[in-house]
Amino acid sequence: IAYGPLACGGTEMVFEGIPTYPDAGRFWKMIQDHKVNIFYTAPTAIRSLVKAADTNPSVAPTQYDLSSLRLLGTVGEPINPAAWQWYYDSVGGGRCPIVDTFWQTETGGHMITPLPGVTPLVPGSCTLPFPGIQAAVVDETGTELDWGKGGLLVVKRPWPSMIRTIWGDPERFKKSYYPDDFAGKLYLAGDGSIRDINTGYFTITGRIDDVLNVSGHRMGTMEIESALV
Repeated sequence: IAYGPLACGGTEMVFEGIPTYPDAGRFWKMIQDHKVNIFYTAPTAIRSLVKAADTNPSVAPTQYDLSSLRLLGTVGEPINPAAWQWYYDSVGGGRCPIVDTFWQTETGGHMITPLPGVTPLVPGSCTLPFPGIQAAVVDETGTELDWGKGGLLVVKRPWPSMIRTIWGDPERFKKSYYPDDFAGKLYLAGDGSIRDINTGYFTITGRIDDVLNVSGHRMGTMEIESALV
């Protein structure tokens, strides 16, 4: 996140502190004052700012001039459709594409993401793999599942920026990312996913180690949070 934009000739804005001090309009004021045109943040931050705007309308993004924005992004966790829609309408003014990105420190770059202005957007979905990335949803044996069925997110082929090992612990690297259940041939992202039955779009359902068993049904905490929000 830090060196990528700089390597591409971009300008980054860095600030000290938290986005809700002295009030929850800090992000929007910085965008307004410095004419920021790309804003990339985490769904948790978005949800907290939704709540802040509902509680105190004076810090809502609609109270600021955000016309400099041309692109929005989310990163770090799945975003529920309600938060996505608020982000699109209230922050982007209904005109800025949202790149809902799936990637990891281990992947070294975006893996599943819409292309701004090209990929039709769906709230809560990171859409399709970046060109050259072969992602899939499989069961616990590594068998690829039909669209519409939830399972484990994997990457089927190597990519340039992929993780090569864990320093001093190659066995842990193999066990964590290339488990024997997949014959060492699939990269296990550690996230659950499901593909839309019509479009093939990916939706991340949460970490596979963050699952609750409710009356025999395995439910990710993200599914529960989305229902509550």
